[in-house]
Parts: sequence; C-alpha cells; structure tokens
Amino acid sequence: MTPHTLPVGHFDFEAGGSIADLQIVYHTSPRAYSPGERVVWLCHALTANSDPMDWWPELVGSGKCIDPDKDFVVCVNIFGSPYGTTGPRSEQRAKSQEPRQYSSVAEVSSAKQDSTLCFDRQPKPYFLSFPEVTIRDTVRLFALVREHLGIEVVDMLIGSSIGGFHATEWAIMEPAHIRRAFFIATAPRVSPWVTAWQEAQRMCLEADPTFRAQEDLSGGRKGLEAARALSLIAYRSFEGYQATQAEKDEDCLFAERAASYERYQGFKLPNRGFDAYSYWYTVRQVDSHNVGRHRGGVAKALGTIQAQVTVIAITSDGLFPPFEGRQWAKHIPNAKYIEIHSDFGHDGFLLETEQIAALLVEGRG
Repeated sequence: MTPHTLPVGHFDFEAGGSIADLQIVYHTSPRAYSPGERVVWLCHALTANSDPMDWWPELVGSGKCIDPDKDFVVCVNIFGSPYGTTGPRSEQRAKSQEPRQYSSVAEVSSAKQDSTLCFDRQPKPYFLSFPEVTIRDTVRLFALVREHLGIEVVDMLIGSSIGGFHATEWAIMEPAHIRRAFFIATAPRVSPWVTAWQEAQRMCLEADPTFRAQEDLSGGRKGLEAARALSLIAYRSFEGYQATQAEKDEDCLFAERAASYERYQGFKLPNRGFDAYSYWYTVRQVDSHNVGRHRGGVAKALGTIQAQVTVIAITSDGLFPPFEGRQWAKHIPNAKYIEIHSDFGHDGFLLETEQIAALLVEGRG
C-alpha cells in the first residue's frame, strides 16, 4: 500500500467551526487508479491508520483475501487520528497579520475554534481548540478522496466498529456510489451503552491534570493509558480474558496476570504515536453517530441504501450485541445478516480473520 496526502484547504464542520488547511492522508494500491477496475474501500477502526496491511495483515496483502495487486484498495485516515489527517495534534496556521499576545497557554486554549490565532514564535497544535468532529465529517473526507481519484463506484466497502459507522453513513450519504458493503461489528446509531464507555474514557483523560495544561503532545499520557486499559475491557469478553489471562498458579495470593496485561495495553498505545488529544476527538466522534439524524429516523435512512449489504455481528460482542444487528439489518432493502462465533468480544473483527475472509470471498461474487 502506498501513502498519499491530499491538500484540501478550507473545511467546515457539521457541529460548527472550520479549519483553513485540511490535509487528508490515505493509502492506495501501489499504482494509479484505472477507471473500471475493481475498488475495495476499507474504513479503519478507532486507533488504526490508513494502511490496512498494518492492522489487518492476515486479510490484506499480495495473494490474500484483499489483494492490492489485483484490486484497487483504498483506506483514508479519519479525523481525530494522529496518523496524518489534520487533527488536534496538527499545527494551526496563523492568519492574523498582527500577532496576538497571550499570557498563558490556557488563555490560548480558551479561544476555541478561533482560526485567526497567531503565535509569537512557533505555531502550537490545535489541542482542544480543534472543532468537534462528527462521523459525517469523516465520511466527507472519503467523498473528497473518491472524487480526487476519479472513482465512480466502490465495488466493496468494508467497515468494522467505528469504521462500520463510517461505512453505513457513506452508503446513505452517497448511495449511487456504493455497490456492495460489509458492516462488521457496528450499528447505525450509537447506543447509550457505547456512549457510557466513551464518556468513562474521556473522564480518564480529563482526570489527568496535564491534559488540560496543553503544553505539548505528551499531555494527558497517564489519562490516555487509563482510558485505553478501560476500553480494552469493553472490546473483549469474560471468556476471552478467562482463556488468556487466568492465573497459572493455583495458589497465587493476588491475581496479577490480567492486571499486568491492562497496564501493558495502556502503555502500548501512546508508544505507537497516539496522543490524548487525538484520542479525545476520535472517542467524541463516536457519540455523533446517528444515520437517522435529519433523515426521518434510522429505519427510514437505512431504507435508502442501494448497495447489497452484509451485516456481520460477533456472538460475544458486548458493544454491538447480535440482537441489535438482527434488528437493524431488517431495514436495509438488500441485506443479509450473519453471525460469526468468537470468544474475544468486539475485537473478534480483528482476530477472527478466517471467518471474515470466507464471508468476503463469498460476497464479492
């Protein structure tokens, strides 16, 4: 997969505010798109990036289920992610001709969504002054890249988790451009249960005093570690932890193995380039998801999808339980519902690659 950057310039956000210097990072097959060739578009999950060979290596690659050498594969880095697309860690472009004086960094951060900021010395990242982002804002990035590449029809659109949010929204926003879609471990509207998990993670970030200080991108690191550890519990299941993190010593005094695993997972995320500000924005974006907003409700919006759709649920998924998938799949005109078995909860979309690959091969026709 080859990385690209698309400079867009001005961008207005659904919730208000704008930026003047949007850049979109995306990956494609290592060649130019030829009109008429088969397009496979992947929508990545919360903390992933636009290179699917990095986070779905069993499924994406030469000779694999999704082959960038045979199909034209595209994946766009979402808003809020620290991996390239303009977001809270990006430097603000100063517009004011007269530098404004600030007595503290806190005073700068209070000027939320002020696009005229000009700093005395080096520009600062947006931090928490970046506009709030919605799922629809990110889908508009996809449409911009699609138009830039000259792609008229996406033959296979695949999205899991928040990527499934994006895929579902896109199939409604641009129905004529999506031919076949797979919505995996996802839903058409964020549930109160998912929002509660997201808010608990934001509370972890905000409890770290360095998060609000906004001195540099290391701010909120301990809060980020706690938030990530918390999220992993939601992504997995009782059976999964029992299978992998049970104590091996029958006579141990204190259970330590799962505790060590949680700390390791919390430590790992910032070590691979994620910062607390990017995490806050990506988690916040989740709460905006509602395909029925201003469309007459979820059922009516799903009814406008023209693509042939497969809704895939995971048996042990506590975030998007199978009963929910069965209910909303009924509202999509050309949809079928499938469950895959996993003991590893929501993260089954990353781990049960053989089952998913079989469904994708079957579905491509």
